[in-house]
Amino acid sequence: LFERIVVMKYSGQRECILEYLRNTKCHPTAETVYHNIQAKYPKISLGTVYRNLTLLTDLGEINKITAFGGPDRFDGNTAPHYHFICRDCGAVLDLEMDALTHIDLLAAHNFEGRVDGHITHFYGRCPDCITKNPNKKQ
Repeated sequence: LFERIVVMKYSGQRECILEYLRNTKCHPTAETVYHNIQAKYPKISLGTVYRNLTLLTDLGEINKITAFGGPDRFDGNTAPHYHFICRDCGAVLDLEMDALTHIDLLAAHNFEGRVDGHITHFYGRCPDCITKNPNKKQ
């Protein structure tokens, strides 16, 4: 019935983090984000970066990617798309494929709740790891 409106103070650091994530395809860790924005904000702390990444994720401005016990990765592209995660090196790569929106309909078919979307990760070995060790099976 009532919408919750969140009013936040402007943060140049948060804007810098968001801009960095929207302009990279490398799916960086928090530490990578921290090192990349230190040039503009040399006094920023890693804790500030983590807090802003959490806030931006909660607001739906970025996506957090968690897989295989490695560090979380972040993606500034919030459009529906899929990721490939390499089991060897942990690389996170965008997959060029159409979004499988029909999965949401299939999931909702016999479910009394509401399906709003899905997250799917594909995994295996990335091209670089295959090139480095082509005979490795897993």
